[in-house]
Amino acid sequence: MSVDFDLDDGQRAIAAALARFCREEGAEAIARAEGAPLPRRFWRGLAELGVFALAAPGGEGGPEELAAAFEALGSEGCPGPLVATVLAARLLAEPERGAVLRGEALVAVGTPPVLPWAPEADLFVELTGEGAWRARPRGAVEAVASLGGEPFGRVALVREAPLEGLPRALAHAELARAAWLVGAGRRLLETAAEHARTRRQFGRAIGEFQAVAHPLADAWIALLAAESLERAAACALAEGADAAAPVSAARLSAERAATATLRAAHQTLGALGITLEGPLFHLSRRARQLAALEPGPAAAECAVLAGFGFEE
Repeated sequence: MSVDFDLDDGQRAIAAALARFCREEGAEAIARAEGAPLPRRFWRGLAELGVFALAAPGGEGGPEELAAAFEALGSEGCPGPLVATVLAARLLAEPERGAVLRGEALVAVGTPPVLPWAPEADLFVELTGEGAWRARPRGAVEAVASLGGEPFGRVALVREAPLEGLPRALAHAELARAAWLVGAGRRLLETAAEHARTRRQFGRAIGEFQAVAHPLADAWIALLAAESLERAAACALAEGADAAAPVSAARLSAERAATATLRAAHQTLGALGITLEGPLFHLSRRARQLAALEPGPAAAECAVLAGFGFEE
């Protein structure tokens, strides 16, 4: 029996609208501006397209549409606290949830002392192994450099109230992370494959050499597998089942496929692949950073094992 995980017409329309928005509004230029504030006009524009509302309880669309949207955002290298916003859309109560969904409030999510997007955040959510809390900064936020070039901050948090519904919220956030990484991996691979087709050495396109072609082919297979797991996880989440194991498996597969792809892409482009001005680095550095953000891969591995009946 075969299962069709292709996007339907509505999901393709969502992806196309978001890709068009990112290109018209300069998402790549924003991503290349290392450490620069996120333009709030850009963020509100994303919200107006309804991408954050896809994650909200009772919102239009569902996990399958969320996955389609984040694949498109990853392919365009869209910056911002996207996965954190998905989590906050599920955890926060009104009126804060509404402010997040409308793009009026940026949220920082993580475990102190260092949180992504803390220097610009309006709302803070602290994650621990025990749960999630609405929190506020204790004192000033100290900006720190980050691998992905996005604003990180060192901050102490004061917990104000516990937040309910973390398992379901994490499932949506991990699905969004997996989809973004799949989309980013696809873009990295397309860029590397085009370079391999057009760059000539010793009188031949470098893609004709097995040392170049085989790693790219392996990356394509890994991305196809990750895409299938990600879309299967979206279906499981849409059905209302306990999707912790399939979503975690999708996250792990996506981060490994994206990491393998960026390595193959960098090797294909050589020095051009790791220059700030080149066609890859603004995307690959964010993919690597997103794969490492809280909750880390160890939590996902535990969730997959628990799905098979193994306890930590």
